Amino acid sequence: MLDSLSLAYSNNPSLNAQRSKTRSTDEGVAIAMSGYRPQISASASISRSTLEASRTSTVNTLQGSQPTGYALVPVRVTGTSNNTYYPKSVSLSLVQPIWHGFQTANSVKQSEAAVRAQRELTRSTEQDVLYDAAQVFMDVIRDTAIVSLRETNVKFLTEQVRAARDRFNVGEGTKTDVAQADARLQLAISQLNAARATVNASRATFRQVVGIEPKRLTGSIPIDKLLPKSVQAGLEFAQGGHPGILAGVSNVDVAAFNVKVLEAELMPSVNLQASASRSVDPSPGTNWQNSTQIGVNVTVPLYQGGAEYARIRQAKENLGTARIQLDVTRDQVRQAVIATWGQLESATASVIAYKAQVDASQLALDGVIQEQRVGQRTTLDVLNAQNELIDAQVNQVTADRNRVVAAFALASAVGKLSAENLRLKVVRVNPEEHYEQVRDKWFGLRTPDGR
Repeated sequence: MLDSLSLAYSNNPSLNAQRSKTRSTDEGVAIAMSGYRPQISASASISRSTLEASRTSTVNTLQGSQPTGYALVPVRVTGTSNNTYYPKSVSLSLVQPIWHGFQTANSVKQSEAAVRAQRELTRSTEQDVLYDAAQVFMDVIRDTAIVSLRETNVKFLTEQVRAARDRFNVGEGTKTDVAQADARLQLAISQLNAARATVNASRATFRQVVGIEPKRLTGSIPIDKLLPKSVQAGLEFAQGGHPGILAGVSNVDVAAFNVKVLEAELMPSVNLQASASRSVDPSPGTNWQNSTQIGVNVTVPLYQGGAEYARIRQAKENLGTARIQLDVTRDQVRQAVIATWGQLESATASVIAYKAQVDASQLALDGVIQEQRVGQRTTLDVLNAQNELIDAQVNQVTADRNRVVAAFALASAVGKLSAENLRLKVVRVNPEEHYEQVRDKWFGLRTPDGR
């Protein structure tokens, strides 16, 4: 079982998808942190400009001839000009946020709470996967054992049919004995085929959860050491350590900080702004031009249509929903602990009872066979005794499986089912490592794993 759980921890696609989602949530903190950092942009442009102009002016010209003489006469003259030039410019601007109603600080806290919630959801998925792996492991063992029992039953009944026919042929039995034995044999063959179909389905589920085909499944994990000493102890631990409850607590924090982030939209914002630019040939007659600017910009929102108020009211309702959902989760965990505790107690008692039934049924079958040989029992008595023994053995195998599965269910219900607590020999995934790698990252398109 140890190897099966280790493979499920490393290879299960549902768990790996949840881990990927956790890494994606980590980036939310880096996004929120960007609110503290400057925004820098650069631009450049080049264009072609043509200026055409038409001018009309009055010019005094000398007109006349000899001997009358010359005189200055005003004449209106119209002229056109055509100038083409190529203005070019480059500019650099910077905006440094200074204050915005603590919106960035609350956004960072909100993102950090979302990371905590996502980690707990991943831990909850880990519990589910490990429980599923243990369950399908025990299902394959149970169903394989049942197939073996059904095969033994078919062999036994085949021998009973042969013996009944031999006794009939020598006049010591009846056709009824043969028919009864043959009927039980056909029923046993049908049950064997059904058992084989069931074990094939269990093996397919094992392949889905664990990632490999089941071979020789042996071994067990001392799961009992993870179980609480009493149902009250289990309830107390679960309320403070179950990943579902811890995720709910963090979701309440996410909703609470979201209210504060939205409320900051109603507060003034202060930004430091700076820019520098250089233009070449900006206009006819100008070769170049430089400009710089630095200042503080204060924006005071007065009214934005009312949407900001609606978003705040909506966020407060979402906060109330998160708190109610946390109470629901607590109740669900409490119910699961009590239910699985009862299932474990019932399964433990059933294991003892069915073992005693198997022992008694085996003694009864041996006795009936001996009595049949001396004529004190009929073939039907032997068939009934064999049927009771097979049923008891199937029940015992099922009870053994239920006992182990109930123990894993209780460990999951209190929040202790994890690779660390089970001491699985795996490379454990540490979400804190990826978080630290991306939290304060200013640049870079590649993920920490190189994608």
